[in-house]
Amino acid sequence: MTAAEKREESKARYNAFLAVCPSRQLLDRISDKWVMLVLSALGSGPGCDGSPQPMRFSELSRVLAGVSQKMLTQTLRSLERDGLLTRTVTPTVPVTVSYELTALGLSLHNLLCGFKGWAEQHMDEVFAERAAYDARGTGPAATHSPGEAE
Repeated sequence: MTAAEKREESKARYNAFLAVCPSRQLLDRISDKWVMLVLSALGSGPGCDGSPQPMRFSELSRVLAGVSQKMLTQTLRSLERDGLLTRTVTPTVPVTVSYELTALGLSLHNLLCGFKGWAEQHMDEVFAERAAYDARGTGPAATHSPGEAE
């Protein structure tokens, strides 16, 4: 099978627009805010402007303001399971555990930093649009239900 044929087969096998496609689960996972922020922090720090570096759980917890211990643990486990990061245990007293992006995780990190940057850069515009939408209140946008054509 040629490389082009393999690409075509892969396209046919994974189509996120189909309800049964497993890539939907992956899209659900990577679109989670904590996943995006963990990958951003591990890939280049909070500003997405450094270099990839391993981080301990406590370091991640400090960087990711508002994340609970349970949520961070669940997020790290899911990312490890998907092969996006590795967990390294160093036998010290107390035991040291660090997390680091894999090559697969780094490839995703580059995309996610763009999303994070876009959100930070355009937040004022989104706030303005929300205020304008809410101010219309009784306009055409407020008279139809979600999913209904205008």
